[in-house]
Amino acid sequence: MNNMTNDFTPLKKLDLELPPIGVKFSFFKPDDVPPLEKDAKLSLCEMLKTAQAENRSFYFSKENDETCVGNILLGMDSFAGFEESGQIGPRLGVFDEARCNQHFYQFVPKLNKGIVNYVLFSPVEKLTYEPDVLVVAASPEKAEIVMRAMTYTTGEMYKSTCTPVMGCAWLLIHPYKTAEVNFLVPALVHGMHGRRLYSPDTLLIGIPYRWIPTILANLERMPLHLEGHKSKEAYYEEFGGIIADLSEKAKNP
Repeated sequence: MNNMTNDFTPLKKLDLELPPIGVKFSFFKPDDVPPLEKDAKLSLCEMLKTAQAENRSFYFSKENDETCVGNILLGMDSFAGFEESGQIGPRLGVFDEARCNQHFYQFVPKLNKGIVNYVLFSPVEKLTYEPDVLVVAASPEKAEIVMRAMTYTTGEMYKSTCTPVMGCAWLLIHPYKTAEVNFLVPALVHGMHGRRLYSPDTLLIGIPYRWIPTILANLERMPLHLEGHKSKEAYYEEFGGIIADLSEKAKNP
């Protein structure tokens, strides 16, 4: 592919423990990204973590054995009757009855059947394509910087939308379909929690392609570490000083 237009180097400033991953949904087979091993048995969220932990690029297709519901959310397969009727959630203890499990399906974002045949994962330093969604895993302190880079020049509000299961849909598909940056806490999602994919204080941020240039540009230009975040005392001193100064100047606007 090699159709790169964004410069992802500002992300290096964050010194993240896990590399940000560029995800792309493709109808056609990529010619410069290797396939995930045929014998790999991973859920969609485990594929993301594999790309992060092993710092490598690969693509997944319906030929791979996806072990959860990722292939269904991607439109590569369909729910079995017992799944769609909500029988699994109550057995997991996530829902009281099947009706509750069935009810939440209306909210979960999915891709239409047949439009995605391949899903590409790549650490940003190895990208050969412009991602549809950029995924950042970070501590709350560093996630704050990424989210602030979204609002710094736009005033856009923060949003976190998720359900207790199928968190991968909210991290990957929701940003892609809505063009909204979304963040979630993997410890609150049943599968991510049970698989112990991330430390309990990790936040995952899904950034759709429309927002990637803005966030990268603002990471380059804005102050990353704020004076008011150094300590409680520093916060009150700075904030109080600003209010006092503006109050004085406002007497003669």
